[in-house]
This record gives sequence, C-alpha cells and structure tokens, in this order.
Amino acid sequence: MRPPPVAVALTLVTLGGAASAAQGVVNAELGQRVGNATLGAVVNNLGGTLLIMVGLLVLPSMRSGLAALRRARLPWWSYLGGLGGAAIVVLGAYAVPVLGVAVFTIAQVAGGSLGGLASDRAGLAPLGRLPLTTPRIAGALLGVAAVALAQTGQPVGDLAVGVLLLAVAGGVGVALQAALNGRVSAAGSAAAGVAVNFFVSTPVVLLVAALAGAFTGPPVVWPDGWHLYAGGLLGVVIVASLVVGVRAAGVLRTGLALVAGQLGGALLLDVLLPGGPGARLPVLAGALLTLLAVLVAGRSPRSTIGAP
Repeated sequence: MRPPPVAVALTLVTLGGAASAAQGVVNAELGQRVGNATLGAVVNNLGGTLLIMVGLLVLPSMRSGLAALRRARLPWWSYLGGLGGAAIVVLGAYAVPVLGVAVFTIAQVAGGSLGGLASDRAGLAPLGRLPLTTPRIAGALLGVAAVALAQTGQPVGDLAVGVLLLAVAGGVGVALQAALNGRVSAAGSAAAGVAVNFFVSTPVVLLVAALAGAFTGPPVVWPDGWHLYAGGLLGVVIVASLVVGVRAAGVLRTGLALVAGQLGGALLLDVLLPGGPGARLPVLAGALLTLLAVLVAGRSPRSTIGAP
C-alpha cells in the first residue's frame, strides 16, 4: 500500500505525539500507584501485545504482511526497531528522577534529532537516502531549541553526565525504532510493522523488569481506573503513526512532528486534568516552534532524495 501524502502522514504523527503525552501520564501514574515504575512499562507492553494478538485474528493485512516479511528476507537487524522503544521506556523510568523532566526531555529530543539525521542519511527508512542539508540541520536544531523553551520551569535534577548520555542514546534509539519499523512495514504492511515492534520490545521490557525485581516482593495491589491500563492501546497508536510517517516523510521530520504532538498533548492535559498547572505559554510556544521545525526540515529539494 502506498504511503499517504506527506501532510496527512505528519498530521497522523502529530496526533500520535498527543497520544504519547497521554501514555506517559498514564504509565507514570500506574507505576507510582503500584510502587514500581517498571511495572507501568510492563502493563503498557503487555497491553499492546494483547491487542496485536487480537489483530492477528481479525486483520488479514497483519497476517498477510507477516507472511510477506518471510518472503522479503530482510537483514536480521531490520527487525530490531522495538528495542529502541523498550530502551526509552526503561531509561525514562530511571533517568527522569536523576536529571529531572526538563533535562531528560531535551536530551531525548537532541538524540532523536541526531538519530533522525543519521538514519535518513544512511537510508535506513523506506523513503531512501536524504542528504544533510542546511534546512534539515536547521530544522533539527530548531526542534531541540523549541523543546528547551517548552521545558522552562520544569524540575531540573543532577547533571550526571553518564545518565545524560543514556538519555541522548535513548533518543537515538527512538529514531532507529521509527526507521526500522518503517522498513519492515514497507516490506510487509503497516500492521505487520507494528506487530514486529511489540513482539521484539515486550520480552526486553519483561526481562528488564525481572532484573529490577518488579516481580518479587509483596503482591501488587492493582488500582482501579480503566484509563491506567490504556498505555498499550496508546502505544499501538503511536507506533502505527510513526510507521506511516517514516514511509512518507523520513525519520527526522517524523520525529519532529511527534515532538510537536507531545508538546500539544501535554498542554492539553495540563488544562484538562484536575489539579493541572493550566495553559503554559512556554509549552505552547515550543509546540508551535516544533511545527515550524517540521516545515523548515522539509525544504530540502526533492531532487536530493536518493542522492549519495
């Protein structure tokens, strides 16, 4: 199936970014209530995997896409995109308390921009090789600056260099996740790309949670509230939007559109959630600047696509 027009694809990614903001709130609250941050990630991935299993039963496109992947004979590393998603979920649980929300977010987006530029340059995504051009570099830098602006007033922790580099690496992992999942979806189907992502990421999250002792100790008292268990559904939406975006617009612009949606979603949640801080001008400005970064990064001439 051909990818949608770029504007449509990036709109879907922006909506996926808003879902990502909601997912972060849900997983954090669940982890806090059960007393273990990694259990939020476990519920998130198990919920997404359960939805994928249902999809295998009811979606012919998922079954046919997975069958097409067996015939495509992609390199083994093409299927590792889910590791990037697992990495950022686990890293976030441990890095945010050290670095604070603001520094972690900026480091993650910086890593995502670097990873997006590198992935596009290497041609990892199905769109082909996109060279480093002034507009693309400017868009990446503008995106990082926009996120830094949006984090004004957020808590800042210790500037631990090792943890900071891990946060940057997590952002790179997210960019690689989008690129490789897009590659898989191009060889099979979008539904197959989402399925492979969860089949790879969920065992890793379970292993990390087990090593962290999440499954030992006293029995967990699971809280009420269906919304606390919606992380898996939101995760499927996010991964699906990234698969669509990467095939149409490349990794860098898809990542920037995701960040714009995350900031817009965070702003909306701040207004709607009880006890929230309300509308914050820095977040609004950051979201608008990130959308501008998406436009700036897209000014590369079409003729450069596929250039060495």
